[in-house]
Amino acid sequence: MARQLDEQIAGRFPVGQRLRVLDVGTGQGTQALRLARAGHQVTGMEKDTTMLAAARSALAAEPEGIRERVRLVEGDGRDTGVHFLPGSFDLVLCHGVLMYVDDPDPLVAGLARMLAPGGLLSLLVRNGDALALRPGLSGDWGTALAAFDTTAYRNRLGLDVRADRLDTLTATLAGIGAPLHAWYGVRVFTDTAADGAQPPADVETLLAVEERAGRTDPYRGVAALLHLCGVRG
Repeated sequence: MARQLDEQIAGRFPVGQRLRVLDVGTGQGTQALRLARAGHQVTGMEKDTTMLAAARSALAAEPEGIRERVRLVEGDGRDTGVHFLPGSFDLVLCHGVLMYVDDPDPLVAGLARMLAPGGLLSLLVRNGDALALRPGLSGDWGTALAAFDTTAYRNRLGLDVRADRLDTLTATLAGIGAPLHAWYGVRVFTDTAADGAQPPADVETLLAVEERAGRTDPYRGVAALLHLCGVRG
C-alpha cells in the first residue's frame, strides 16, 4: 500500500514538493512517520487514546527534524471540520477506518472537503466483493456462503465490522467532487496467512508478487483490501 501511495504522489505532485498531509485514524503513526521522514508536514488524527499514545511514543524516538514535521491530534475522523479549515491539505489518508463506521459517506465527504484543489484522497477499505474468499479458502463453507450476500463480517479481532464495494465507493467519490483516479488491491495472496506467522526468507519477492497482483486484473478484484485514490476537482 505504501508503494502504491508513493506512486500516486509521484504522479500528481512535482518532485520535491513538501505536502501538507492529514492522516485520519493514524493508529500508531506508521504512515505519518514514513511521510514525515520523506519531508512532508503531517497531521495525524486518532480518537483511540491507546493508539495515540503509541504514536506519540514512536514520534518521540524520531530525530528532532522529523518530530517538528508531525502534529498529533486526538479526535474523531468525522469531526475534521471542527479542527481544520476546508482545503488545508494536499493529501488526506484514511486507512483501515471505514470498516468501523456504520455510515461512511459523511466521513468521506468531510475528508474530501479537507483537500485543496488537485489534492489526493487515499482510502484503504475492506473489499466487500471478496468477503467469501478467506473463509472459502479455509474450508469454512457456511461463512463463505453467507458472505456473498452481505458487507458485514467479523474481523480477526472478533469485532463485527463492515466492508465497502468498489462500485459504491466509486459513486461516492464522484458525488463529493473527488472522483476515483486509481485503485489497487492489497493482500491478494497473503490474506490467509496465520496471525503471527513468520515472513518468508524472500520477502522482497513476496512484495513484488503482491504489488504486481494489486494492479492487475482479475487479481486485484479479489484482494482482501482495496486502496482507492480520488482526486479533488
